[in-house]
Amino acid sequence: MRVVPNLRILAGVPLAAAALVALTAGAASAAIPINKPMSGKATYYNDAGYGACGTRINAGNQLLVAVSHTWWTSANPNNDPLCKGISVKVSYQGKTVTVPVRDKCPSCDSTHIDLSQPAFARFAPLGQGVINGLTWQFVKAGVAGESIPLSEPVTGSTIG
Repeated sequence: MRVVPNLRILAGVPLAAAALVALTAGAASAAIPINKPMSGKATYYNDAGYGACGTRINAGNQLLVAVSHTWWTSANPNNDPLCKGISVKVSYQGKTVTVPVRDKCPSCDSTHIDLSQPAFARFAPLGQGVINGLTWQFVKAGVAGESIPLSEPVTGSTIG
């Protein structure tokens, strides 16, 4: 007779786990706030290989950005809406650069972005390490899947 109550408890565990996943998914599955300026900070990185979007990247010589893990909504980041033509427009001290989202930053909070080395260098010397007080926003990119190589000519102070 004790077997039946134990089976009920065991049967309830997967349902409780599913409910917990559904309840905690809300924060990560928020819509991408296109054209909504945010204040935050930027660091830089120079990894090479495959970014979270499944494309080859070289953050040492391409203009691109890794955004906080909190903005990613798909279990498979290759299918995430961030990988479908979304860029980040970054502004700081009169300079603006628009860079495609190509990677995920696991240590960044929601207002912290990780710029590629050449993108960071457009705003500050690499030795500074962190830029505080910049403004950034998600924007829809003109061409999905395209990173801007470092050798791309720059006109004015805006890229994108």
